[in-house]
Amino acid sequence: MVTVLALGAALAYGVADFLGGAVARRSSALRALLWCVPTGLVLVLIATLIVGGSPTPASLAWGFGAGAAGGLGLIAFYRALARGPMSVVAPVSALAAAVLPIAVGTIRGERLEPGVVAGVLLCLVAIVLVSMEEGTEAEDTSAPRGPLDNGPLMAGVSGVCFGIFFVFLREAGDGGGLWPLVAARTGNLVVVLAALLVLTRLRGLSAGPPVSGRLMIALALLSGALDAGANALYFIASQHGMLSLAAVLTSLYPAITVLLARIAYAERLRVVQRVGLAVAVAGVALVTVG
Repeated sequence: MVTVLALGAALAYGVADFLGGAVARRSSALRALLWCVPTGLVLVLIATLIVGGSPTPASLAWGFGAGAAGGLGLIAFYRALARGPMSVVAPVSALAAAVLPIAVGTIRGERLEPGVVAGVLLCLVAIVLVSMEEGTEAEDTSAPRGPLDNGPLMAGVSGVCFGIFFVFLREAGDGGGLWPLVAARTGNLVVVLAALLVLTRLRGLSAGPPVSGRLMIALALLSGALDAGANALYFIASQHGMLSLAAVLTSLYPAITVLLARIAYAERLRVVQRVGLAVAVAGVALVTVG
């Protein structure tokens, strides 16, 4: 069950990130998130009211903390997607996101079966292989870019934030139904609004062109809905299985993003990346059998 839920979360995250990145490329990360995050919050709130449950202050606090970290991660991730190839940015972020929960789970005494351990290691290797890009000519240093314009760096920052999100959401527990997810989406929204305020009011900068056109708005809304669904799938998976296993399987979402980018943007899929996808399949198979 955990494997199915975590892989479902990976699928939903992969599609959501692809769609959100497409919107960010036409607008900006913050503008895209102003559509995606509220959409996810509304859907999660509706689902929570249907499911029921009584939240506790601790679960809400962990959920909000997870959402704040996730919000920072989303801003960094969407900015990275707008600055670099999706087939590179997504895997770098996912690798960083997977390592932290694995470390936390190991420290806490999680012990996986040998076959599952082998599968997890293969999944990590797959993330690295898929992230490899072809060597390019030396960068033009005549116009250096700041850290916020460095795609790989922002991808790494987003991965650390996502790793914190995975750990904190696991700590929220499942005793209060889906209320921790509502708190998490609220944390997302607070961070996005704060970033918008800092950018436009305190620094006097533009938030970028608004999201316009029916297609772009529809993609943004769909991205928010899928991201919220992925949150729910991961949350349930992490409560019914080991943190390290749920996180590493969920972190396979770059495979989906890479394939979609290959189709939509004709981003070249190198041999090593194809090998990485095959290794990911083998890793998932070992985890499932184990």
